[in-house]
Amino acid sequence: MPRKESNIFKYIDERAIARFGGNPLLSEFPMEGNVSGHHKSNHKGSSVEFAEYREYTPGEDPKRMDWRVLARTDRYFLKEFEAETNLRSYHLLDCSASMKFGKPKSKLEYAKKLIGTLSYAYLNQGDAVGLSLLRPSATEDIPARRSPSQLQAILHTLDDAKAKGEDQVTDQLHQLAESIKSRAQLIVYSDFLDDPKSIADFVHHMRDRKHEVILFHIMDRQEVEFHFDRPTRFIDLEGGPSLLTEPSIIRDEYLKQMRIHLEEIKKICAETQSSHFETVTDSSIDEALKDFSFDRTLSSNR
Repeated sequence: MPRKESNIFKYIDERAIARFGGNPLLSEFPMEGNVSGHHKSNHKGSSVEFAEYREYTPGEDPKRMDWRVLARTDRYFLKEFEAETNLRSYHLLDCSASMKFGKPKSKLEYAKKLIGTLSYAYLNQGDAVGLSLLRPSATEDIPARRSPSQLQAILHTLDDAKAKGEDQVTDQLHQLAESIKSRAQLIVYSDFLDDPKSIADFVHHMRDRKHEVILFHIMDRQEVEFHFDRPTRFIDLEGGPSLLTEPSIIRDEYLKQMRIHLEEIKKICAETQSSHFETVTDSSIDEALKDFSFDRTLSSNR
């Protein structure tokens, strides 16, 4: 059956690409790969960036020997340089029912545009990009590749993605932490309406596997500010009971609990050297990616 016609390139934000496209998006952690690229590797090799000295072992190539050090110390040392490699960037999208909340744009649709824009940017700089849709039954995966056709495969899959079913995201993230063998960059797009302990567990699991972890925390303005001014029935999109209440009675406690929840997630990321970016769906994509792009560019100077 032929694929339906759709403007899949709507998921690439041209303004964000124009704003950040000239700067490489670098990983903050050493990566593994078999293609020369922008990112520091956990291996040493030949490059222009000096890393350290290492004592010479008989039989090694003497070309990298530092003769000035030999003259001063009468000892043989080799110069080591940082090897550079390509990145495997995996975009992990929460497709549970809570992600369809939001007006005029749902959290899921907003996340799709973040993923499409970053996929274009990473593929354009020669990195491998993959996508996993986190669904209640199972994940749908596109393995990370650098091929020219990868962008269209990702955009078509995003176009077909729907938000439905109960949240089982954390279980699937544990599975992905194990199934992605080489160290990689894992970017999770979700509203993270889950127990902070469950979030901490999967973040620690990913970091234990040497992956770089980035959380894009996507919220609707109503969730952040709770501007309801009349009796409202709140419906659990994932199948729980509904609640009819007067918002003015619960607003202060709701906002307090939301602040506590956000602070706990930030603490988890700080403890694990992971990144956490809050974004609201009425923000432009280029503004949502501003801090992310700054961090990636800054890592090249660290």
